[in-house]
Amino acid sequence: MSTLLQHLSLGDLEVTGRLVDASNATLYANCSFKERLIPVIYKPVAGERPLWDFPDGNLAQREVAAFLISELGEFKVVPPTVLREGPFGVGMVQQWIDIDESIDLALFYKTDNAELRKMALFDAVVNNTDRKIGHLLPISESEVFGCDHGVTFHEDDKLRTVLWQWSDQPLSDSEIERLQKLELLTQKNSQQLLKLITQSEFEALLARINRLLIDRIFPSPSEEWPAVPWPPF
Repeated sequence: MSTLLQHLSLGDLEVTGRLVDASNATLYANCSFKERLIPVIYKPVAGERPLWDFPDGNLAQREVAAFLISELGEFKVVPPTVLREGPFGVGMVQQWIDIDESIDLALFYKTDNAELRKMALFDAVVNNTDRKIGHLLPISESEVFGCDHGVTFHEDDKLRTVLWQWSDQPLSDSEIERLQKLELLTQKNSQQLLKLITQSEFEALLARINRLLIDRIFPSPSEEWPAVPWPPF
């Protein structure tokens, strides 16, 4: 376990605020460990709003699974995330990311940016149903994180995103290589993932990676369901 993940897992959590626009309980907290303090987001399972198409009380686990896939695939688009006990019960704890507020997200998300392209491929892998503009966290134009990955890994294709600018474009050689490595590492880490998502969702994850490797193109918007989350921001 990295030093940062150890900090997030073992540090003392002190809740100091709440993000009021979030649909689920999303708390701002300080995580202190060995005289070092890190600001974090804490989402207790008890504060999750039930969804008709996802199991109850499982969104925090999906956030952790998204971080794991981000690391296994070397996407590095999800901030360090753990599942642990907190002041309001078990929940997801994720490092807070300070963004570059000079970047206009309403313009940035449309660009042909390498970091956004990497995010789009990651979202296709994890079947992200809610990639909104406001879920992009640019530290700079060359380093972009994403947040709110609770509605991911559904076994049915439900990709909804604002990042469609690479639709039907061929994957690069480096992207193919990334997916090939990810396929092997996902299988190797199956037991860890199966603690976070179901067996059928795990099989669907492997199937999506395999489909991307066979098709060798970015997915295109579906005509069977809304392709962009609402509201998009």
